[in-house]
Amino acid sequence: MYINTASHYLPETIISNQYYTTLNGLTDEWIYRRSGIRNRTKASSCENTNTMAIEAVKAAIRRLPYQVGEVDLIVGATYTPYDTVGTLAHAVQSYFDIPKVRAVSVSSACSSFINAVEVVEGYFATNKATKAIVVASEHNSAYSDDKDTQSGHLWGDGAGAIFISKEKSSDVDVEVLDLNTTALAHIGKGVEGVYLRPGNGGLKMPYGRDIFVHASKYMVSEVMDILKKNDFTTEDIDYLIPHQANSRIIGNVTESLGLRNGQLIMNIEETGNTGCASTLVAFSQNWDRFRKDQLIVLTVFGGGYSSGAMLLKK
Repeated sequence: MYINTASHYLPETIISNQYYTTLNGLTDEWIYRRSGIRNRTKASSCENTNTMAIEAVKAAIRRLPYQVGEVDLIVGATYTPYDTVGTLAHAVQSYFDIPKVRAVSVSSACSSFINAVEVVEGYFATNKATKAIVVASEHNSAYSDDKDTQSGHLWGDGAGAIFISKEKSSDVDVEVLDLNTTALAHIGKGVEGVYLRPGNGGLKMPYGRDIFVHASKYMVSEVMDILKKNDFTTEDIDYLIPHQANSRIIGNVTESLGLRNGQLIMNIEETGNTGCASTLVAFSQNWDRFRKDQLIVLTVFGGGYSSGAMLLKK
């Protein structure tokens, strides 16, 4: 599989830490020390999960080496849907008027983006598709409570999109060497760690410490496993893009892997936690930075729990 292009969309509205100081007394220093976040992006009243996803896909089409109508698979990824019946993938199909396409959306918390790419891998393997759009979009602010002092200040909104082809389409393609996802509901707090339930106060993260410990562990093990499987070591990594949930978790992962300065890609300070879109947004933001033969590793951890990694080569 080959990633032909990547793009992202971040809302124009920026919410600084000062907002939370005024709202509930959480200071800029307190928030930044615990999370690494200074600002977070917030969708406007006329934006939602679908509109952000569409904007991300629009940006990708501008440098697509084939017509969007050639796409025969759309996979959406989100845990904050605008509509649970007409899904994210169907909204993208409708807007771009793509006929004869399969459309499916997946939700596995903050690992959903890599789960979505894994779905594409399956369709390609069974020869049911040859060109795909994967779009990850999160409208966290529609579901979170800003007054929640445990996690209300962590969330950002945004979307990212990639086009993937079964065969190489151009010299700028990034090859997907391997990917993996793992369900981890049997460890720690599992399904109670982070949840979003109807009539239950919105997006909640009651067990932040449990998430911290397991995210630090499993984002590392996913990287180590996928490197070993493909005969690489951490010395071969040119760039690591972890899920942007918490700068301290990212620091632990980077230290455990023994990475050098410049290998880590991080955007959490200015976007907040944009959920399953976070690694894709960071990947897109750095698309022009990647050079031929460089090895790029994405690693994620999400509620439920779940984890995953993707190994890419420019």
